[in-house]
Amino acid sequence: MKQAGVAVAGARQDVTDARRIVVKVGSSSLTTASGGLDADRVDALVDVLAKHQDKEIVLVSSGAIAAGLAPLGLDRRPRDLARQQAAASVGQGLLVARYTASFARYGRRVGQVLLTSDDTSRRAHYRNAFRTLDQLLAMGAVPIVNENDTVATDEIRFGDNDRLAALVAHLVRADLLVLLSDVDGLYDGDPATPGTSRIAEVRGPADLEGISIGSAGRAGVGTGGMVTKVEAARIAAAAGIPVVLTSAVHAAEALAGGPTGTHFLRTGRRSAGRLLWLAHASTPRGALVLDDGAVTAVVERHSSLLPAGIASVEGEFSAGDPVELRDTAGRAVARGLVSFDAREIPRLIGRSTHDLARELGPAYEREVVHRDDLVVLDH
Repeated sequence: MKQAGVAVAGARQDVTDARRIVVKVGSSSLTTASGGLDADRVDALVDVLAKHQDKEIVLVSSGAIAAGLAPLGLDRRPRDLARQQAAASVGQGLLVARYTASFARYGRRVGQVLLTSDDTSRRAHYRNAFRTLDQLLAMGAVPIVNENDTVATDEIRFGDNDRLAALVAHLVRADLLVLLSDVDGLYDGDPATPGTSRIAEVRGPADLEGISIGSAGRAGVGTGGMVTKVEAARIAAAAGIPVVLTSAVHAAEALAGGPTGTHFLRTGRRSAGRLLWLAHASTPRGALVLDDGAVTAVVERHSSLLPAGIASVEGEFSAGDPVELRDTAGRAVARGLVSFDAREIPRLIGRSTHDLARELGPAYEREVVHRDDLVVLDH
């Protein structure tokens, strides 16, 4: 295995040039089969990361729920949310304490950052999350990021830390995302089947056509699988961030630009703002059905949604919640943060903001979804 910081002949240039890197590690790479933290595995990962003094590294770490299983007498990951939250509450402290001790061997400090999707799809919360992470890096600390499993409900969960890592990479304007698990890359079939091959490079979606991607991890302590990792890589690459997917034991080689794992090249341009979070991390609480003119305005002209363009409303939601914007055929064309409660919208439908302001007051002379809080969905 290549040592951290050692130049690799023919190295991946976008990897070696990266200065701000998000590294995600899965539960199975940090814990024992029984669910407890494996101190040796944590130390081995930290040994690699801490040696990259010339890099700014954000670590997105799974393992909180898995680490809490054994101390609570649980022999497997619970299915119900309440016991998952209890395990996370116990395990998160153990996880961060282990990282704190391990990085301290190199004189490095760590800072815990717990996120829910609700924290980062809203404008003010998104800015606060960026400032916190940016300041931790500026002060030489290593941010340890995880989903806030102790309070997250089903409605505001990311669902897996692979996707969280891709979104954090976008949030902190990272130059590279490295996804570490117990598998050394993406294969063109089941890695356990003879004759399958590792895919060394993915230049775009066409390279994955016809590839069967497994959905389950080996250890049974995480929530993700290869499906979530490929989806995370796709999100990051489309946002202008290259990705390396490999196993934790090859972390040093991956960060050195070596030929390990699967290298996803960037497919899009880096974009500013939190709209990537809105598209990929938010769960709609309801829907607004738009007439044809409003669909054209929102999708093609990137305009705000006004009351006059709404045909109907579905679901129960409050002002500030994410909602889907659908065409009359029921297809979701956009997602946005709504400015009114669901119960207020029926009396606004089809009316101009001028008329609404005259009848109901100046507070109603505004968009139902402002264009700054709206993202058009890809199809």
